Amino acid sequence: MNIIPIHTHTTTEYDQLRGDIYALLASLLRSAPTQDALAWLQALQPDGDDNPDMLKAWSALALTAQHSKTEAVAQEYQDLFIGVGRGELMPFGCWYLTGSLMERPLVTLREDLKHLGYERQKEVYEPEDHIAALCEVLSLMVSQDHSYSHQYRFLQRHLFPWAFAFFTDLQTANNAYFYAPVGLLAHTFFQQEKTYFQQLSPAQLNTDNKNDRRELA
Repeated sequence: MNIIPIHTHTTTEYDQLRGDIYALLASLLRSAPTQDALAWLQALQPDGDDNPDMLKAWSALALTAQHSKTEAVAQEYQDLFIGVGRGELMPFGCWYLTGSLMERPLVTLREDLKHLGYERQKEVYEPEDHIAALCEVLSLMVSQDHSYSHQYRFLQRHLFPWAFAFFTDLQTANNAYFYAPVGLLAHTFFQQEKTYFQQLSPAQLNTDNKNDRRELA
């Protein structure tokens, strides 16, 4: 699912890194990586200044990518997320929260996306609570300098309640080889995000960008 951005603002270097990680996760969870994308991951050299858990996750992903082939990863993605009828995993928030698709959490999500100024492209048919779509929304929110309070509230409402369970399932799925360290990276990064926001002072968390007057319902 691709989201049409309506607002654009500036961002800090650290936030750009956060946005880039969300964008990478969105890309890998939306579809299997292309040959060029897989080559980029194979050549990845994790930053030694990263925190130990993130360093471990990046290293595991790079090493696994080095032992992966594009065709095999494409088949893995098919088995995990698409399958015949359905894949091994269901990457949708409603499924994890209610056991069904297209339930009330999706309605709430759509209301929040409308308030934030995002809409689904017409040619995209997957519901907005797909994990890749939600990572893409966060990437846009970060890069467009939405306030920390908006970012944190979106995470609390639409990702933290179920994403950790999904990423754990992805790490241990029967069909996961390349995607197991993707799950590890995502789980570790989301934990880093949760800790980061919890450590912000109330003043930092509640300081809105002067150009950002969008509110979540």
